[in-house]
Amino acid sequence: MARLSVAVLVLALTGASPASAIEVLTGTLKSVAERGEIVLGYRESSVPFSFVEGKNPDGSPRAIGYALDLCGEIADDIQAAIGRPVKIRYAPVTTETRIEAVASGKIDLECGSTTANAERRKQVAFSPVDYISATQLLVKRDAGLASYRDLGGKIVVVTAGTTNEKALRDQLARLKIAAQVVTAPDHAASYAMVKAGKADAFATDDVLLYGLIATDSQDGSNYTVLPDKLSYEPYGIMFRKDDPELAGIVQQTFTRLAESRALRWTYERWFLKRLPNGERLDIPMSNDLRVSFQLMGLDAGE
Repeated sequence: MARLSVAVLVLALTGASPASAIEVLTGTLKSVAERGEIVLGYRESSVPFSFVEGKNPDGSPRAIGYALDLCGEIADDIQAAIGRPVKIRYAPVTTETRIEAVASGKIDLECGSTTANAERRKQVAFSPVDYISATQLLVKRDAGLASYRDLGGKIVVVTAGTTNEKALRDQLARLKIAAQVVTAPDHAASYAMVKAGKADAFATDDVLLYGLIATDSQDGSNYTVLPDKLSYEPYGIMFRKDDPELAGIVQQTFTRLAESRALRWTYERWFLKRLPNGERLDIPMSNDLRVSFQLMGLDAGE
């Protein structure tokens, strides 16, 4: 697929300089061209979407993951659209700061595990769906908890700023289950509360719970994820709304990856193959996600 922007065509047809070509860009693309950098927001413990694994040669945290791979592809297409390479800078965000970071322009793309829902679309825009998850509960294997129905009198931790808190509170209220809901600043901290006995369960998206267990080589086998699903969580890459030029680039990237089957290969890299620590999540692509990828041009079936 051709990746020529209006700016590149102006340069080719009129011989205009790169500086003057910036003038025909709008929104985020214009800002990226003027700054000479794309800022990717990453999460520190959202395995396997966006997490820190070791350090870069300069000593900075090494952010990797499925969502960051997809953001890297979008960044490539942004550079092609503005007609020149720019620096890629990584900036950490949390569940509480991520939306404001996008809306305010602190980051250009949020590369994490963010649910695309109607409420959030009032503030930001989302890429096509890149994963479909559900709210579930992580508990200690010997805790005697088999369902959210067993949470009466228990403490359940959720990560602040996530959609999981509402899903959990709604379910507890619906069934009149008296459980205490507390918050922690990130997924690692929520998991740590369960490990320390400060919470009986941790409610968040199932894939993130599996990721925490898989990357905890010392104690992960002591925890399990209960089968009950409390919500439907479609993920997407987050970017600024009311930015049609960037929205077009994001859609173009996903279509390109779908048509080349790279979208499926990227999924397999992070969900089926070994993670950097040697563990596997072994999460096959769901039927819903397969259909979503097919609609973007990928025949994910074998």
